[in-house]
Amino acid sequence: MTTADWRTKELTPGQLSERSGVAVSALHFYEREGLISSRRTSGNQRRYTRETLRRVAFIRISQRVGIPLSEIRDALDRLPAGRTPTRRDWETLSTAWRTDLDERITQLVRLRDNLTGCIGCGCLSLGSCKLANEGDRLGDQGPGARVLDVHLNCQETADAAPAAGECEPCEPMESVG
Repeated sequence: MTTADWRTKELTPGQLSERSGVAVSALHFYEREGLISSRRTSGNQRRYTRETLRRVAFIRISQRVGIPLSEIRDALDRLPAGRTPTRRDWETLSTAWRTDLDERITQLVRLRDNLTGCIGCGCLSLGSCKLANEGDRLGDQGPGARVLDVHLNCQETADAAPAAGECEPCEPMESVG
């Protein structure tokens, strides 16, 4: 496929796919989901502005770190229409996700560091769970992975979860393992 000249203001789906490394079918999916847009030529062919390259890159990296498509869409909706987003625009979007990403990192580190000893599920099926969860006391706190979940290990009350940014990351459970 021939790469578009850098001065070209619009790209075909094939050119955008080649430049972004994203399959044409994925571009069509992103468009159906409202993440990117195109215009139609008189022959009903899609054309994407060059700025779409940045949006596709943003979508891809956001997906890689686990940001849901609905949040990506909301973020992209806040970008200016009719001009290429600036570095400041992108910084504003990514800064809004920093707390969430920090929590995910804490969760993954806790999971990595404790995975061999216990998955934190509160079950009594693993031999070591008798030590970490004697009498299934974690079951009284509710279902799921109680030991390794960042939010569940915070100093929450039964009535109210902490507001975003108020939850301090907990230390890993020392009794697990």
